[in-house]
Amino acid sequence: MGLLGRSREVVIHAWSWLNYKPIYSSDTNGMPNRRAFTEAHAMWVPAEDEKRLAAYKLLAAYDQNQAAELAAVGGDIHARDRREFGDPSMLIDTVMAHVLGREQTITVPGAEHEGSDAADADTAMAAKVQELLRDWSEAEQLPMRLQQAERKAVSLGDGVYRLAWDRGKNRPTLRVHDPGFYFPVIGEDDDGGEFPTRVHFAWELPEDPKRGLKARIRRITYELDWIRPATASGVDQAGRAVRAPLPVELPEDAVEGEQPPPPLGPGDMFDPGSGAISRMYAWNDQPSFATCYLTDATWNLGDIKGPCDVDSLPLGAATFATRSDGEVLDHLDLLLDFIPVIHLPNTVPPAEEHWGQSSLAKVLQVLDELAGSDTDSARASATTGSPPIGIWGKAATGSGVLEEVGPGIVYTLGEGGGMVAVDTSRNLAELRNHVHDLHDRTANVARIPAVALGTMDPSKVPSGYALQLSLGPLDSLVAAMRLARDHKYALLLKMVQRLFLAGQHPDWAGIQPQPAKLTFGAYTPTDKTAVLEQVTTGVEKGVLSLETGVRMLEDAGFPIDDAAEEIERIQSRQFDAAKALADATGDSGAVGDYLGLDLNPDPVAPAVVLPALPGDQAAADDQAAADGTQAEAVTSGNGKPGQDRGNTR
Repeated sequence: MGLLGRSREVVIHAWSWLNYKPIYSSDTNGMPNRRAFTEAHAMWVPAEDEKRLAAYKLLAAYDQNQAAELAAVGGDIHARDRREFGDPSMLIDTVMAHVLGREQTITVPGAEHEGSDAADADTAMAAKVQELLRDWSEAEQLPMRLQQAERKAVSLGDGVYRLAWDRGKNRPTLRVHDPGFYFPVIGEDDDGGEFPTRVHFAWELPEDPKRGLKARIRRITYELDWIRPATASGVDQAGRAVRAPLPVELPEDAVEGEQPPPPLGPGDMFDPGSGAISRMYAWNDQPSFATCYLTDATWNLGDIKGPCDVDSLPLGAATFATRSDGEVLDHLDLLLDFIPVIHLPNTVPPAEEHWGQSSLAKVLQVLDELAGSDTDSARASATTGSPPIGIWGKAATGSGVLEEVGPGIVYTLGEGGGMVAVDTSRNLAELRNHVHDLHDRTANVARIPAVALGTMDPSKVPSGYALQLSLGPLDSLVAAMRLARDHKYALLLKMVQRLFLAGQHPDWAGIQPQPAKLTFGAYTPTDKTAVLEQVTTGVEKGVLSLETGVRMLEDAGFPIDDAAEEIERIQSRQFDAAKALADATGDSGAVGDYLGLDLNPDPVAPAVVLPALPGDQAAADDQAAADGTQAEAVTSGNGKPGQDRGNTR
């Protein structure tokens, strides 16, 4: 019983890979250190989120070369002597660059057929939506937002986007949030992989004595709920800005004793039988009974009494924010049937789980070993450059005490004196070899080969095929990480289209939402010479089409802006192929289309007229008389010669 009483329960959860660190699992309950992670132990933070927030802070410390500083706060007295040379940050940047690729492009299926013979109304709609989305991404600086969110996702395991309609900019705005502020409400019976119907963004605001502000908590809440009667901005008895229900207006044809309908918003419909309110959204075919409510509230920490968390903060003690147009953000109806928040996991979450995993998770212990070896190497290099020196024997002059050691100093020792230096260079060489081994171990575990990290000499790669084989682990890593992102970015672009329709932007009038997606570019180094040789041989031998060859060159990194224009340029210079086309078809129009030129049809060669001989004058007169007779025969019925209503000459 004594042994069982001292045993510790082992719990495996989404962040248990950090249990080996004493600062993260410091007490008998395995909870993070309170001194190092004070934010995670705040009164309003739910118990199930404490380990997640502590993990985020610890991972951010590794990214910022402050892991030793955080360990010192936890009680490690030797932590500040540790060297941190940025290996975790380099790993994060490398993984993020490969996941995003060289470029990111918004594509809508069907838009590529625009301008072709197969184009129709659906193709025109897809091309229009693709153009509008690309214009929005440029105005909203989408590539920069992607960098911000992806770095959070790769380093911490999760990233969060939030969309909102900006009346001033007249477009949806995209913002990136730290996942430490993100608190989705996931019930015991809910599937963590599904979209939550209630989401909080919460953080503490420090005390500001100069402005007379106390320590506060701000919480922004999105909630999907039934459509309720219309409300308007007002104030309560305490003078707080709140939303109040509109007064009930009786219709002119109301029957005495009949319950009047509740006040409705624009486009809302009330069903007296069920008492439900429905709404037809521009992107739905059927009426919807759900809408999204937005609440932006602030509490003073001193006003919160009793046990409560972020989801149960008392609204009676809150102060609600007011939007620029005067609308109070107290359960404000956003006129949307979705929550405009996208959670971006770094990896495919396990079944029924919500959170992703950091790219540092599997290699964190190796990174600790690497930091320790770097520290030992720094100490060994100090003794190698200034080795310990032992001197024995008395000096010929002076007191015989020799303490100063440096270049250019001459020591004169007496009889039997000597000197020896301790050589530590071998130890330094072994430490450096150990550091290289740890680098290789990190690359293997993280599935990022040396060629992807840029640490391999390009001259040592035997061929492009060998290079492709070495990138196999990286291919599987990027494929899995992009799989976790494909649906999220498709959902983001769907929300952008719906927000444009809800905002009634004039350019989006009559637009039908399309299934757009975000396509990531190539990420691996490519042997361009080998690809060019393959394309040249394949197109020349007829086993590859010119379109496929140009696409392969574009994927290999050749500077091709537009594949269709590049194909036209290539064909406009292939005169031998045009000549073969002319010989095969005899159609000069087809040759002109191939070369991109406007070729007129070949003119009919004029008839050859030979000069008349003197002896043929009589025959010429007879022929002229015959021609005159024939001309009279074809005279039109209206008496005008030269017009033939029948056959054409």
